[in-house]
Amino acid sequence: MSDFKVPVNDYLFLFNDVMDMQQNYQHVKGGDQATPDMIEAIFTEGAKFCENELSPLYQSGDDGCKWHQGDVTTPAGFKQAYQKYVEAGWPSLTGTTDLGGQGLPPSISSAFNEMLNTANWAWAMYPGLSEGAVATLEDHGTEEQKNIYLSKLISGVWSGTMCLTEAHCGTDLGQMKTKAVPNEDGSYNINGTKIFISAGEHDLTENIVHIVLAKLPDAPEGTRGISLFIIPKFLPAADGSVGDRNGVHCGSIEHKMGIHGNATAVLNFDDAKGFLIGAPHSGLSAMFTYMNVARIGTASQGTAAAERSYQGAAAYAIERLAMRSISGVKNPDGPADPIVCHPDVRRMLLTQRVIAEGSRAMICYSSQFADLYTSAKDPADKKKGEDRLGFCTPILKGFITEQGVVAANYGVQVFGGHGYIKEWGMEQILRDSRIATIYEGTTGIQALDLIGRKTLMDKFAQLKVFTSEMRAFAMPLLLSSKTTKTLRRYAWRTVKMSFKWQYLAFRMGLQAKKDRDAIGAGSVDFLMFSGYAFMAHMWMMMAAKAEEKLDAGEGDSEFFKDKLHTAEFFFERFLPLSRVHATTILSNIGSVMSMPTDYFDNTK
Repeated sequence: MSDFKVPVNDYLFLFNDVMDMQQNYQHVKGGDQATPDMIEAIFTEGAKFCENELSPLYQSGDDGCKWHQGDVTTPAGFKQAYQKYVEAGWPSLTGTTDLGGQGLPPSISSAFNEMLNTANWAWAMYPGLSEGAVATLEDHGTEEQKNIYLSKLISGVWSGTMCLTEAHCGTDLGQMKTKAVPNEDGSYNINGTKIFISAGEHDLTENIVHIVLAKLPDAPEGTRGISLFIIPKFLPAADGSVGDRNGVHCGSIEHKMGIHGNATAVLNFDDAKGFLIGAPHSGLSAMFTYMNVARIGTASQGTAAAERSYQGAAAYAIERLAMRSISGVKNPDGPADPIVCHPDVRRMLLTQRVIAEGSRAMICYSSQFADLYTSAKDPADKKKGEDRLGFCTPILKGFITEQGVVAANYGVQVFGGHGYIKEWGMEQILRDSRIATIYEGTTGIQALDLIGRKTLMDKFAQLKVFTSEMRAFAMPLLLSSKTTKTLRRYAWRTVKMSFKWQYLAFRMGLQAKKDRDAIGAGSVDFLMFSGYAFMAHMWMMMAAKAEEKLDAGEGDSEFFKDKLHTAEFFFERFLPLSRVHATTILSNIGSVMSMPTDYFDNTK
């Protein structure tokens, strides 16, 4: 596998030029610390850590974790890398300053987390899951709980997990069987089993803080009866150190398709002492704080798959000689031409690059709303951030992870037969990428959330905000006599996408009035179309800024020329794929729902 290089210039282009994050930072607590110089220093040093410490462990980590009598050992080098991560203060970037954090806006850690994911996906999941635990406790924990757990989690000395899934109960949490019985001292005894718990057991930290969903004895039926609990692996002692072992044990770890370096645990809670977070029976709403953080992190894993696979495939395509170019010999001194000369190889590489850079922009754009939601000075800005982030989240999680698999698949294809062989590392990226479309809510679940709660039930409010912003950016470029012919063409396509997006949402609402299954039948296609529209806005913004910089003679001209080349491929060759989804959304749902259930019964 080729060496991984963090695209620091791309992050700085997005933060400093395209999104103008400094303007947003004026509205958030801690934003005054996030100067351009500070951000560049963080990204530069973060890149060194990812390239030098984590990336070399990516392939070897695929050998996996080892389970023995309830204890889990992570792959060689993982623990040492984690110690360096903690010593350098990386876990505390966005933590509250009162508890040892650096108080920086979440957008900075969002970008850094993508670097971690790209360098070593499985390793990055260990600290990544702690961020959700921190966010949940900050929003819903008592002062006592915050004092006990937050400083340890923020520093990285302890780590966190989230425990939702049971063997019979994944997305349908109303079927949950884990029970919580109150004790006289205010704690609870928790009994049950959770499965698929990422980073559920490991040797990186001295304690693991599990955030667990369970039901009280008087719980109402369904999801309204779910409560949320803190269950530490070791109960904290009075002085804050690790105390007695709690009744939570790892029964096994899963043997799975990818991310072998992360322990996906089966956790047994046997009279485990837990502590209620928030009000009884309100656990699901509190858990959504965790889920939203995790879903944005999962979206960045899609970007990571595209970036890592692209870098490997591009390096190989430049070196690999095979056949002659159909337009004429390009390497007269060699036996064949580099495969990068062949149009289909370029198509695959450009698709990977469009996905990586476009999805990175989508996450950066949305991270502005995460900043407002978590740290806004004005309550009105906090509400705005929450609403806008809520609309973006299912698109980020659903669309970007699906495109990450596409990009990783092309990485294997560029290598040909070598891509299928483990030693090159490309098949590992593909295997790892597949889980991102499943955990933290499948693509289908994200799609239902987007068209249902975030669009139709919202009466199209946030969709109108987004599409209006698309037009507000593109229309001046479209109408200006100074705009180049190429940029004007991109602006026109962006405007058309904004209107088409609204039209498709309206049509789905009309279909649902006649047949409610129309929502489920068209939801994924609506999500994917939404992703293309979102990405079109991002490429419009990036292309306009790149052209502006070139005209002004500022910055790295080669970087900006490359950005315009990639934008051209996006608008000419990638964006047209959205038309398939638009056509499918409006098609008759009879082909999906008209056949009886026994149509699928292969035993009949």
